[in-house]
Amino acid sequence: MKKLNIIYEDKELLVIDKPSGQLTIGTDKDKFNSLYHEVREYIRKKNQKVFIVNRLDKDTSGIVVFAKNESLKSVLQNNWNNIAKRYYYAIVEGKTPKKSDTLKNYLDESKTLQVYVTNQTKTSKLAILDYKVINELSKYTLLDINIKTGRKNQIRCQLDYIGNPIIGDKKYSSKVNPINRLGLHTYKVILTNPINHKTYEFIAKTPKLFLDYFSKK
Repeated sequence: MKKLNIIYEDKELLVIDKPSGQLTIGTDKDKFNSLYHEVREYIRKKNQKVFIVNRLDKDTSGIVVFAKNESLKSVLQNNWNNIAKRYYYAIVEGKTPKKSDTLKNYLDESKTLQVYVTNQTKTSKLAILDYKVINELSKYTLLDINIKTGRKNQIRCQLDYIGNPIIGDKKYSSKVNPINRLGLHTYKVILTNPINHKTYEFIAKTPKLFLDYFSKK
């Protein structure tokens, strides 16, 4: 079993830096090649239980939070958008329309599981994110993103909608992949436990590929 990249652990929480290319939780076709499976094996050796709090897309790297009891898991999940501030780095194609902006879009999902922006507000879900430019090259831009809502694929869909798909994201219009992985990483989560009101700040190292790509150009 691969060694887990543990960011933080105490009696109640376990926080992992998930690599790109790994499922957060297994599927019927692939139950064992997942972060949850590896974490469960690690925790089982300690005679503890573990429950997943948040998920990341398979090709997104970064912070995944686990709770060590089911009641805490439920409280964190039920209040997640209000108690967790989530920050991402994204490398996108082209230059963004503004150096910083707030994107607000209503999102829906097709029968083929493709998330898309819609004007239909009754059946869709509002997605909000803030972005700011950190670095620019002629063809690519590095963004710092803070999401206000936890919608499926929202960063990928919303950035594609403004004409700046994330590199390596074929599902959302990207035609290039200069770093051979999806250019999206959750680098920071600030979490307040609503039970004891303790605030945590979890930070995952920025992937070396992200830093090298912009430093060498």
